[in-house]
Amino acid sequence: MKKSIIAVLVLIGLIVYGAYDYLKKSPSETAQTVEPVTEELETGIQKGQLAPDFTLMDLEGNPVKLSDFKGKRVLLNFWATWCPPCRVEMPHMQKFYEDYESEDVVILGVNMTLTEENPDGVQNFVKDEQLTFPIVLDKEGDALQTYQVIAYPTTYLLDSTGVIREKFMGAINYEIMEKYVAEIE
Repeated sequence: MKKSIIAVLVLIGLIVYGAYDYLKKSPSETAQTVEPVTEELETGIQKGQLAPDFTLMDLEGNPVKLSDFKGKRVLLNFWATWCPPCRVEMPHMQKFYEDYESEDVVILGVNMTLTEENPDGVQNFVKDEQLTFPIVLDKEGDALQTYQVIAYPTTYLLDSTGVIREKFMGAINYEIMEKYVAEIE
């Protein structure tokens, strides 16, 4: 019994230390590319701030910058194949993307590749789920750290100027996407 309690306490200590170590690094230390789109707004990850820019590779190896989508409303979704809520959310994301693509709305899926047991499985997952929205691979965890993602999935809703308007921790469905996207330009 004592060994079990000690093991649990050690495990909790490691988790707390890991979270502290992960969160103590500033986003600027880990960003692949951080470029403010405008000098008028502060760049950050809070509502009302300009979302930090980044460049990641898509599934074909092409660079994709978040700022490439300026002028469109963006659902920036951090996800992984091993995450059950992420898997549940994906059909909603795909349907929403199909229904709203012509209205200057884009979903940018950021796969947290660093956390994947089998990074090659991402391509198979995308194919099996028939996902057609842009997906980029965060192989080094830089965007994950910049956006301080601690719950999976996490989705940021950006307006057409790149300003964060909402942040959702956990899975969202079609109705939530529709409601909040309709409220912004």
